[in-house]
Amino acid sequence: MKKGDTLVNRIFFLITVIGIPLSVAGNLLHWPSVIMFGVFCLTIIALAGYMGRATESLAIVAGPRIGGLLNATFGNAVELIISIFALKEGLVEVVLASLTGSVLGNLLLVAGLSFFVGGLKFKRQEFNVFDARHNSGLLMFSIIVAFVIPEVFSQQMNDGEKLTLSIGISLILILLYLAALFFKLVTHRGVYQHKEESNDVHEEPEWSAKKALIILLLATAAVAYVSESLVHTFEAVGEQFGWSELFIGVIIVAIVGNAAEHASAIIMAYKNKMDIAVEIAVGSTLQIAMFVAPVLVLISLMFEVNMPLVFTLPELIAMVSAVLVTIAISNDGETNWFEGATLLAAYVIMGIGFYLL
Repeated sequence: MKKGDTLVNRIFFLITVIGIPLSVAGNLLHWPSVIMFGVFCLTIIALAGYMGRATESLAIVAGPRIGGLLNATFGNAVELIISIFALKEGLVEVVLASLTGSVLGNLLLVAGLSFFVGGLKFKRQEFNVFDARHNSGLLMFSIIVAFVIPEVFSQQMNDGEKLTLSIGISLILILLYLAALFFKLVTHRGVYQHKEESNDVHEEPEWSAKKALIILLLATAAVAYVSESLVHTFEAVGEQFGWSELFIGVIIVAIVGNAAEHASAIIMAYKNKMDIAVEIAVGSTLQIAMFVAPVLVLISLMFEVNMPLVFTLPELIAMVSAVLVTIAISNDGETNWFEGATLLAAYVIMGIGFYLL
């Protein structure tokens, strides 16, 4: 382990051992919301660091595809947990905005930083072109078809019909996502193997598979507790800084909720493990669009306020643009720092737009 890695790990350890007790104390003693918002965010990011290290260990043992899937799953577990508590509070706009932010964050910020950081070290990086093309089709379907259709058709519908349409689309998305996993991990496993996967240099995991799984589960449980508290600070923080619910969801919640993938993908790209980095960024986006969002629609049926799968026009245009730019850049199976900078520039432009809305 390099000195830089050791320093970051020590910082995350200190934030975790200080942040969790402070989170508990702040809840019990009702400390100011703005201060606790910062404590909660930092604690979640530090816990996400542990999730990232545990997932890297599992990726070495299980291989890049399953490792990327595990990272996306546990990273999105944070997003799912935050969103469930927000739905419970009736913050539907925040949840939809955070889903938008996750798509933009993964496709533009995470992939952009991965390509940029990896490209500074390596002139040209390659990843599995067959996976890239397969994922492109799913991105087109899940974002452009499944998200745009409800918006277009809902113009002539009442609230009940919007919800019925959303439930139908959600069930289809979940079934297709499960079919995609079955295709990738069972029926066509190894059929489109990349040389990075077949000729990888043997690397020892930091932790054993058992220890890594235990750390993942404990970190996820801690994140669940802190996330519930974080949701209760949104209103006060928004009023204090003049942030809209849309901006809080798209930028703040999305970055904090997906910190595990952010860290892991960049680390993998720096180590020239681009198959894992791309699987984390794009795989996480697909899991958000085809599993997390539909599941939240179904979970919302248990609460007083239901959530139809209908986004605002700015959210839809931003997501569709992100998909098209990502597909154009990644479909050749190779990347460099300039392509990463292009994705980051697109993210900043959209971030400015959402801030000013």
